[in-house]
Amino acid sequence: MQTLRYKGQKQKNQLPFDINSGNKLALIMEKSVKYCIFLSAAEPSADSHCAGLIKALRNQTDSIEFVGLGGEKMAEAGCKLIETTVGRAAMIYNAFSKVPHYYMLLRRVKKYLLKNKPDMVIVCDSPAFNFHVAKAAKRAGIKTLFYVAPQLWAWASWRIGKLRKYCDKLACILPFEEDWFRQRSIEAEYVGNPLLDELETASAKSYTEFKPATAKIALLPGSRKAEIESLWQPMQQIVVRLKERFTNLEIITVAVDKKKKTLLESPVLPDFESSYEIGSVVQIASKADFCIVASGSATLQVAAVGCPMVIMYQSSKLLWHLIGWWLVKTKHLSLVNILAGKELVPEFMPYFKSTEPITTVIEQMLSDPNKLSQISKDLIKLVEPLKTKKAGNKVAEIVLRMLDH
Repeated sequence: MQTLRYKGQKQKNQLPFDINSGNKLALIMEKSVKYCIFLSAAEPSADSHCAGLIKALRNQTDSIEFVGLGGEKMAEAGCKLIETTVGRAAMIYNAFSKVPHYYMLLRRVKKYLLKNKPDMVIVCDSPAFNFHVAKAAKRAGIKTLFYVAPQLWAWASWRIGKLRKYCDKLACILPFEEDWFRQRSIEAEYVGNPLLDELETASAKSYTEFKPATAKIALLPGSRKAEIESLWQPMQQIVVRLKERFTNLEIITVAVDKKKKTLLESPVLPDFESSYEIGSVVQIASKADFCIVASGSATLQVAAVGCPMVIMYQSSKLLWHLIGWWLVKTKHLSLVNILAGKELVPEFMPYFKSTEPITTVIEQMLSDPNKLSQISKDLIKLVEPLKTKKAGNKVAEIVLRMLDH
């Protein structure tokens, strides 16, 4: 078996001296192996995770080529995309319109895997789609790594058999997941959370001189078009009502890219005013006094800088009452509250009627600086332990081990 050529290391098949002459001369083996890894990402967050993994692997070896499905960040990191998938991700109730596209895409993926036989397939998040990619990989006889564990502990736990069948290794980004999956015969390893890889130790926010009337509030309506369509107008309604009481609020809206910024800027409610920034959730939340956040990975980034928040999510009322309440098995639905084991921050997931209850809760929180200060401290305490590992590097180690065997 050929061995990976690691940067700064001798190859395992490199001899310490010339066996013919007896001279202690290193033999540089000219023959090197090029491995090929196929990656599949459909979400902006998965695009970032995979890009970070590619960079971590390139720091270790020049012997891997990357190809797959993803977005701009993966392409910039050196992945050859056979299709750009990031941006098409849909929430559950909006997913049916995407079925024909993903059906055709899966056909292309299956043909590619069978024809090109990459050495490994890495699927990142988006289990509804990536379970099919992993299934195609296993049928093609290709080892498969799941990066970001599907949240079967929260809902649809019956899929554990499917995961066990299609997954050779599972990289978990939440600390309790490793034991949960290992108890169900899945080879799992906690690698840390890639969203926190670059974050330094944060301090809790000070609200000693805080004035609610001039509070700086960041709005994070999500990265998916479907999220924005369901949450953006309600967020605007909340701000308009808040300004009736707190007249000089400063509102900053975060967009993931130019396209989403354009979507957010128009149309807006007549009395709604905000500045718009394309940038890091962490950077914006670190400067804000409070955040209104779409449920998802951003909530963990907001928590990492100790910013109090409320979390929102909208769903189809019909689908939720038909199957949603039955599928979901956790007491809390947001990542922050799941990790805390209690409602550390208010979550409205899903809400179907008026935004008044959300507005009322935010008014109460802004009027209580002591409570804001305590929430900030609790959020920092919750997230700090998650920063101890660098997920990109840990997953790179797993990949190299799997390729070397």
